[in-house]
Amino acid sequence: MARELIDLHIHVGGAVAPHILWSLAHQQGFKLPVKSYFDFVELITARPDKVGSLEDYLKILHTWTEKIQSSPMAIERSVYEIIGKEYRGSRVTQIELRFNPMKRNLNSELDLDHIIHAALRGMDRAVLEYGVKVGLIFCLAREFDHRLNSILVEKAIRYRSRGVVGIDLAGTEKNALELQPEVVSRYVDLFDRARQGGLKCTVHTGETAGTGVEGVVAVVEKLRPHRIGHGIRAARDEAAMKLLRERDVVLELCPTSNLHTHAVEGIQELREIIRIFWDRGVKFTLNTDGPYLLETDMRREVELVEQNGILTPEQVDQTLAWARQASFIPS
Repeated sequence: MARELIDLHIHVGGAVAPHILWSLAHQQGFKLPVKSYFDFVELITARPDKVGSLEDYLKILHTWTEKIQSSPMAIERSVYEIIGKEYRGSRVTQIELRFNPMKRNLNSELDLDHIIHAALRGMDRAVLEYGVKVGLIFCLAREFDHRLNSILVEKAIRYRSRGVVGIDLAGTEKNALELQPEVVSRYVDLFDRARQGGLKCTVHTGETAGTGVEGVVAVVEKLRPHRIGHGIRAARDEAAMKLLRERDVVLELCPTSNLHTHAVEGIQELREIIRIFWDRGVKFTLNTDGPYLLETDMRREVELVEQNGILTPEQVDQTLAWARQASFIPS
């Protein structure tokens, strides 16, 4: 019998099928820079040969997919379609979808609560149809000021009883300053408030190529997240891995994403990093990040690590067990 998979790190902006986005764009009257559907698919796909960095990847996300999803109708359909596709295509029976509602309201032209309610409707419909477990995570943004991120935390707390299970801090760590404890400290009150409000927390860090492990350490010590998105730079530092073990912080690894954004140089470096985490006892999970943007799904993520001799089937089963233990969705 096929494994029942779980995806803890998947962005709405990178997970909607191109034909759905194409339909939504036309339905809403968006003027696209291409006229052919197949040119559109190329426009919104992040292949390694056209993406040189994480910044290039995020540019596709912010310029096109998030904009097309920016209406109550579009975000409801997006959430619904993602859950159904991941279940049908990869037997993903538990999924935590993350997105930034403020990046779906056209710079405050649309009401934020309407966007959130629409996402929850899409989630409810998919859960009813497929019998899967789903939770939403709201992404704070490093490029947002404190006031905007504070609003997102308050909204997440408000809708906790409806299926919002946590918050994330997303965006690139573009320079050394963003890795420093004093910069990370700007978010301490927001994460404290989220935890007090009953939410779980995760943070994107240790993903950007060329950065060190300082961001991972600062995030764990200052923000005290339950999980970390990516965190691959920690494999180069014994003290950082010791800290992850001691705090029982689980990493959300996204193998295909790290290959496509050149966060790792290739399969060999990916294999080395994952094996280091396994050997050091650092818990981690396997995730998609953005299935359609990256041309992957959970089944292919598992195949990637198994067929390239990175993890054995038994080790993959252990990562799935860790994922269920670390899930923000109430059991």
